Amino acid sequence: MIIHLNKDATEIEINSIYTVLKEIKYKPSLVDTRNEKYIVCIGTAEFDIRAIGNMPGVSDTYRVSDSYKLVSKKWKLKYSSIDLGNETQIGAGELSIMAGPCSIENEEQVTKIVDHLVANNVKIMRGGVYKPRSSPYSFRGMGLEGLAMFYDIAHKAGIKIISEVMDVSQIKSMYPYVDIFQVGTRNSQNFNLLDELGQIDKPVLLKRAMNGTIEELLHSAEYIFSKGNEELMLCERGIRTYETAYRNTFDINAIALLKEKTHLPVIADPSHGIGIRAHVPAIALAAVAAGADGIIYEVHEKPEEAASDGYQTLNFDESVKLIKRVRVLSESLN
Repeated sequence: MIIHLNKDATEIEINSIYTVLKEIKYKPSLVDTRNEKYIVCIGTAEFDIRAIGNMPGVSDTYRVSDSYKLVSKKWKLKYSSIDLGNETQIGAGELSIMAGPCSIENEEQVTKIVDHLVANNVKIMRGGVYKPRSSPYSFRGMGLEGLAMFYDIAHKAGIKIISEVMDVSQIKSMYPYVDIFQVGTRNSQNFNLLDELGQIDKPVLLKRAMNGTIEELLHSAEYIFSKGNEELMLCERGIRTYETAYRNTFDINAIALLKEKTHLPVIADPSHGIGIRAHVPAIALAAVAAGADGIIYEVHEKPEEAASDGYQTLNFDESVKLIKRVRVLSESLN
């Protein structure tokens, strides 16, 4: 059960609700976000929910059988959206496009990609400065210095940025320089990191673990929401299967199913989803057709010279074609 409290609910009113919940042996947890207050209740006893719904301080009550309660669509039928400012929203009915390199390499690279995005009215740029690489000898990013440079160039052009955080210790130093924190596949169940990201006031994009189920992704999202951060979006980026013909198996089913199970925006990552440049546009279009609220993909002026993931990165001409095609498709579906 979820109890939606009035914004001005007093401590006395909340304590009275707690008393009633304990009498029926329900365990209450207070969730205080920037915009709302909730009490998430766990229990099995049958009772008249109206008795709590009529108590002082209560705005509404919801029976939610899912173990991931706050991110469930069973209580919040209207889809959530995230307002980044500067007329940039995610999940507001318009397709969001996020594009940029796998890794931030230098000032010239960032400037050229920012110019490309501005020319095509793309308002969010992705780019990693801390890179979790399979090999310890691969390029692992420019670190905080690169992030500050990335932020400065992008924001002067009116571009919001999303970058991956890998460790709790990085959150504080990265905070001034990112608009969206990205949690990568390897950290999708790093619950210490998720707890900390739940306590900040910036949006989080949570990627599905490479071996993770839909339910595990939703439980990871619940960790963040339950700590107070409801500015949250989910990302399908492909899962690891026995197939070796491509990098990952992009789970198109996940897009449709997540839109049914959660009110959170759902983003698709076709670059990691298939890992082959020639097929990234097709996977992006399929994700939009399945109901994705946005796509995040990799782009570089010269992918063959990229420091990482060049084999799945679009060049500028390919990127322009993809942007036009997904926008046409999105408009036709609305």
